Amino acid sequence: MKFITLTDPLPYQACVATIGFFDGVHRGHRFLIRQLTRYAAGHDLASLLITFRTHPRQVMQAAYQPQLLTTYDEKCEQLTTTGADYCLTLDFTTALAALSARRFMVEILKEKLSVKVLIIGYDHRFGHDRSEGFAEYVEYGRELGMEVVRADAFAMSEVNVSSSMVRACLAEGEVGMAARCLTRPYEITGRVVHGFHVGHELGFPTANIQVEDAQKLIPKNGVYAVWVKGGTGGEEHVWGGMLNIGLRPTMENGENRTIEVHLLDFAGDLYGCCLTLSFVRRLRDEKKFRNKGDLVHQLREDEAMVRMILNKEQ
Repeated sequence: MKFITLTDPLPYQACVATIGFFDGVHRGHRFLIRQLTRYAAGHDLASLLITFRTHPRQVMQAAYQPQLLTTYDEKCEQLTTTGADYCLTLDFTTALAALSARRFMVEILKEKLSVKVLIIGYDHRFGHDRSEGFAEYVEYGRELGMEVVRADAFAMSEVNVSSSMVRACLAEGEVGMAARCLTRPYEITGRVVHGFHVGHELGFPTANIQVEDAQKLIPKNGVYAVWVKGGTGGEEHVWGGMLNIGLRPTMENGENRTIEVHLLDFAGDLYGCCLTLSFVRRLRDEKKFRNKGDLVHQLREDEAMVRMILNKEQ
């Protein structure tokens, strides 16, 4: 896949395109893009994905704070695996938001991008007048010599897969179902920062993760089995990990939510390193123990369970 901009000379004469924010690049998105690439191959056209760096609702609603499944860089990385020929990132501005669907189709799709065929997601709408829909797009396309095709919806176990659905799964700690929808484990990336060193005192030293993108969705509080990828000494490593997300109630941590991972069979200094956590399974809720001894007993049980889960995943 090649990434292009509106100011680049077009690397094709005509294309079939689809538009979306594509947060998560989940099965539903991939099903849509597969329809795009098959159509392109069958009609000797280039295939083009049109996406946005900023969530459109952030422009329309200043107070809106998205909970994203993928950062922009993660999204682009996933889009490169879809088989589409080109990807264009539009800056979603107030000026762009003010365009009617027809003007967008004329000024952007036809005049700047030479879109011959537009494939629309089954529930997708664009243009400032959200009351317009597929029938209007077809009519505008007919006027412009642009075919507009409605894509089929993707259903998994009779449920339409969407970014909202995946977010709901993660909000409930259902990381297994989220992984099925995404076609891969859900991941968060952050840098190791100094904490209170309580884990070391308990015999379970942890790396405290500060997530680099504040808009990235953090799954439900609790204890998880995870894989941890990161570099030390210039090399990439993968460790098994026991992750806790939450308020550490036994330590009376107040409202300070932390993300702490204990790396199995690792001893060393990771401060400043960037780690990526891949969620495998949620073990349990956080809970407050009577004392540190009870907490340590539970952590030992958790570690044994994490090892068993990850051994089955290898």
